[in-house]
Amino acid sequence: MSQNIDYSKGVYDARQLGAGRMLILGVQHMFAMFGATVLVPLLTGLSVSTTLLCAGLGTLLFHFITKGKVPAFLGSSFAYLGGFSIVAPMLADADGNLTIANTRMLPYACAGVAFSGLVYLAVSLLISTFGIRRIMRFFPPVVTGPIIIAIGLILAPSAISNCQANWLLAFVALGTVIVCNIWGKGMVKILPILIGVLVSYAVALVTGAVDFERIASAAWFGIPLHKEAMGLFAIDGSPEFISALFTIIPIALATMMEHVGDIAAISATVGHNYINDPGLNRTLMGDGLATTLAGLLGGPANTTYGENTGVLALSKIYDPLVIRIAAVLALILSFSPKFEAVINTIPTGIIGGISFVLYGMISAIGVRNVVENRVDFTNSRNLIIAAVILVSALGFNSVGGLTFAVAGVSINLSGLAIAAIVGILLNAILPGNDYEFDSADGAGAPSSGNLQV
Repeated sequence: MSQNIDYSKGVYDARQLGAGRMLILGVQHMFAMFGATVLVPLLTGLSVSTTLLCAGLGTLLFHFITKGKVPAFLGSSFAYLGGFSIVAPMLADADGNLTIANTRMLPYACAGVAFSGLVYLAVSLLISTFGIRRIMRFFPPVVTGPIIIAIGLILAPSAISNCQANWLLAFVALGTVIVCNIWGKGMVKILPILIGVLVSYAVALVTGAVDFERIASAAWFGIPLHKEAMGLFAIDGSPEFISALFTIIPIALATMMEHVGDIAAISATVGHNYINDPGLNRTLMGDGLATTLAGLLGGPANTTYGENTGVLALSKIYDPLVIRIAAVLALILSFSPKFEAVINTIPTGIIGGISFVLYGMISAIGVRNVVENRVDFTNSRNLIIAAVILVSALGFNSVGGLTFAVAGVSINLSGLAIAAIVGILLNAILPGNDYEFDSADGAGAPSSGNLQV
């Protein structure tokens, strides 16, 4: 039956592929999110297993709230790294290296993450109260397009940094993905990421680039919850708790803008306006509740993942069921430290090669979002808004964002947060804002689902 499927038009019901192929597709999505998702706990001192648990539960919660319509995976948010570094900075080991988790302050940072998720709920309520058309006037394509472009460009340096660890493996992974996607047939064409990982991993084995030592020492089963890091037990009204709230809650401004951009990117990729159906209010609520849940359980904040949007664009399998399979796999595997150790043996160069193409796809989706919505860049107003967004996102990101004090507490806004705020303000202030979100025909999200980047 699957031989008669026209993959070029996109597959919206993966059940026609069969259970076995759906499972493989779910594994591919899990691989796509895994590298970035586990990197956040490694940088903050949080548990990798808890992070996987929260990613799985958060994704399933998101799908429940959005009526199972949006093919989005929720993984660890990098935007909160600055907040963690302020509230719970890593401590120095005997050699002076910052490798020791700050177990005393981590619960307060997680509590701040949990409360930041409530900001999403407030915005969701505003949309429900005032209507999507009125709120979406603040998010026209001239704003969301450059934001999507900036998301990919900001991620680009991390892809290059990972590639530098082993350029051979990076090129093998990247080349395999390109060959499978352009010249592949059938399942080969819709599994480029997984095949890219497996082929490059085989090369890594041959060249001796894989370290198996950590696998032998890892247990087969372990509970992925650790009371000493859970934000649930840090909501105590102490000065540490209050300071954490002031530091971390403002970060939600950045992640909400990322969310809008990601949902627009998914809409552009799949060819369905998810901002209209099931509605931005529901997607924000799902993302916010997932972030709150993660913070309470001791995990990093969740966010809709651009990596998985890239997989959608490559594979053209748009059924949200495949994403839910990936979420269940992440949830199950969070109970196996042994599997975590196996995944951690994937060389950094391979992750870089895969990220090389996926991060570029995000920016390319933003470009298409602008083109298909016919944003007029001969209009100085639109040109200024896009220019300020891009320079603010990349410029401030290069200097670590903008830090300022509120009540004696330092708050850091990332480059993307600054770009989003400035872009929204410019769009609201400058004359000539004639954008109207048409919920009837889905304006604001391109209708074409066949993105090739």
